[in-house]
Amino acid sequence: MSRVRNTQEKPSHPWISSPHPDYLGSTWQARTIFLTTDDGGAPAGRPDVAVIVHESDAADLISTSHTAALYLPGFQDTFFHTEQAAAWRSVGVPLVGLDFRRGGRALRLEASRDDIRDLGVREEEISTALGYLRNLGARRIILIGHSTGGLQAALWASHHPGSIDALILNSPWLDQGGSQFVRTVLTKTLDHIGKYAPRLKIARLLPSYARSLHRDFGGEFYFNPVHKVLYPAPVYAGFFRTVRHAHAEIARANVRISCPVLVAHSSHSGNFRHPSSDELASSDVVLNVEDMKRLAPLLSENVELLEIPHGRHDLALSRKPSREIYTRETVTWAMRHIRECEKLRENPEIS
Repeated sequence: MSRVRNTQEKPSHPWISSPHPDYLGSTWQARTIFLTTDDGGAPAGRPDVAVIVHESDAADLISTSHTAALYLPGFQDTFFHTEQAAAWRSVGVPLVGLDFRRGGRALRLEASRDDIRDLGVREEEISTALGYLRNLGARRIILIGHSTGGLQAALWASHHPGSIDALILNSPWLDQGGSQFVRTVLTKTLDHIGKYAPRLKIARLLPSYARSLHRDFGGEFYFNPVHKVLYPAPVYAGFFRTVRHAHAEIARANVRISCPVLVAHSSHSGNFRHPSSDELASSDVVLNVEDMKRLAPLLSENVELLEIPHGRHDLALSRKPSREIYTRETVTWAMRHIRECEKLRENPEIS
């Protein structure tokens, strides 16, 4: 994390704006987090922001349950998971989305989209979001991370033991798929390039998966295509470099998590480059499911695996039968562990 630096001459702290309406609906609101750190990727003269999104009665729910869930989206992604929010609401827990800097609602300049050169820089917005939930009265927090957000969530939980009570990883990016050449020689080459030319475009994220989700292309969901793009988007060398560094830490079992961990994944992967319509609808066409199954046990002695039959990459956006399984099992799992945590706090001698 040596690249991360403060953008101000004097130490400062991020602050959060008053709420403003969000496109997810009349009950939804967003707040902007004005950030202070930079890894070199912030737009010149425009310090980074992140955005918290939740329903307007989040504080009321927390006042009763004393629990909140924070959702971290993936690469080229954003929070729009209102159906998931309804499921968490049914057990008295508000689901709060966090759009990271340089992506989603927090994008300030198109040329900076997901130009992340050190994943450590995002810990500022995670810390701020968790502090915000604590200020609303949350005593227990469930952290949910999808894909790159899953990798980010695992890193956070390892770096900050005790800050969350349960961790759900939804198809986390724990290793780079592809051939052995990609995993070794190419990774080493791009590690060098990414250090000195972080904005070099080394690949493109193809839009077939995102389009398969969006209503305009026959999918079931609506999201703002400015936030989650429906065209080929660049992958930068600096981003690939920092992700591969994190992957190496996981492979060496240096990312260790003390709270309960659930790693959810699809039953199988599809064709990554040229997925069929059936594969887009019923498999993970972004990441290798076998990598998740292989590496999940390295994260914790207290990790469980959840396989979702015919799940998509974002399991929460799978076809209805699959996403209902994912939703039911993850909510049930989390609430069970939250109750166990509460019992331990009330009766520490039983541990």
